[in-house]
Amino acid sequence: MHHCYRFCSLIFSHKAFSFSAGYSSSCDHMKKKKGMRSGIDGVNAALSSDDILCEILLRVPPETVFSLIIVSKRWLHVICSSVFCQHYLRRWPLAFRMLGFFVCNNLYLGRGQNGVRRPRTEPAMPLLSTCKEGDDLKFSKTLKQFGYFIDSSNGLLLCGRHPKRYFVWNPITKQHYKIPKPRVYFEDLCMAFLAEDHPSVDMCYKVIRAKCDFSLDEEMKTVPIETFNSKTSTWNFSTLTCVPSLSLCPWSVATVVKGVVHWYAAQRNLAIYDPHNGERRLSSIKLPGSIDFEERVLGESFDGRLQYGWSCKSGLEIWVLEKEEAGHATTPSDDGYPNKGWNLRYRLNFKIMWKKNPTFMTKSCLRDKETQILSFLHRNSKSVCIRSGPDIFLLHLANQKVEAVLYNGRGSSISWDFSRVAPYFRPDWPHSSLCLPGKSMT
Repeated sequence: MHHCYRFCSLIFSHKAFSFSAGYSSSCDHMKKKKGMRSGIDGVNAALSSDDILCEILLRVPPETVFSLIIVSKRWLHVICSSVFCQHYLRRWPLAFRMLGFFVCNNLYLGRGQNGVRRPRTEPAMPLLSTCKEGDDLKFSKTLKQFGYFIDSSNGLLLCGRHPKRYFVWNPITKQHYKIPKPRVYFEDLCMAFLAEDHPSVDMCYKVIRAKCDFSLDEEMKTVPIETFNSKTSTWNFSTLTCVPSLSLCPWSVATVVKGVVHWYAAQRNLAIYDPHNGERRLSSIKLPGSIDFEERVLGESFDGRLQYGWSCKSGLEIWVLEKEEAGHATTPSDDGYPNKGWNLRYRLNFKIMWKKNPTFMTKSCLRDKETQILSFLHRNSKSVCIRSGPDIFLLHLANQKVEAVLYNGRGSSISWDFSRVAPYFRPDWPHSSLCLPGKSMT
């Protein structure tokens, strides 16, 4: 504790109370000692001001500032507060850590009266935990209360049972909110979940339900949607105009990049909806690469660009949508995105990749025929998760090296062909009960 306090005291003294380097060597020793004591008292007095303390902490990198919560309850309260977090994230990027993979069996989505029923032995919301924190979440029995996993955003979980019951749960604060029943019934739909991009005690988010009239032969000119806003606690119905006409893929979950929603659509199209610009429309862009894919994933790169990956039996490709001169790549033009916006970043052959990783080669040397792309990492452009049988690997794209991802739940039966396996990331930001409303920091 003392070395942390001394660290910030030195920062402050360097920023605000630097003594002149021109002290005469003939100064009296007692005056020097008195001046040093006066400087220390000045530092202590200044650090008693929350405003000055915040200004100092805003200049400290994340790996250091998080360790300073042990200095005192007051410092813990300041660092963990949502106000400080918002200001801090304007200077430093927010780090995330992966707790595991949620498994959502698509056979149970929108199940009718005679549809496929989940066996009692199969958890409604399986979590393939990759760390102790994930184990605690997996075995807490809390997940059994909220139905099926739908999506996650900035650590918040969207769960429920289509099409009537939805929950949003914050595993950090243990808060959950039951969303009111939607006012409009969609027989087939796709979802989007948008949470604010900073860890906060107060959950602030939007849930979007879009109607899907999926047809390969007929594309729609309008798409009805219903949006729930946590700030108003109400569902609002609206209609989006499709530019050009398209058809959304049902029972899919959007990828959200910089607040812009991206849904898969028919004919290798990607539908784009920006709920913040006030325009009620869906733009589109053609997805790049071959049509002979088996798996495809969307994600966000480290610099906020949309990235797309697909794989087949032979290998995979990773594409990135470059930013336009006028702004972000996720700002559609009148006719949708230009295809020239896609840049191929990586292309690799699975057979060659496994030869570079002999430790993980199977005796039959047939692993390359099973390999599939599984997911992107959060705001990461250098690595992806791949799957081979029940094994999950982290693939580093530049050198094609792989490392095994050990997860809890390997013995459970997973219908990989019918399941969406989504990595779950939580913000790496300290939290404290002192920051809850009505709590004192003394």
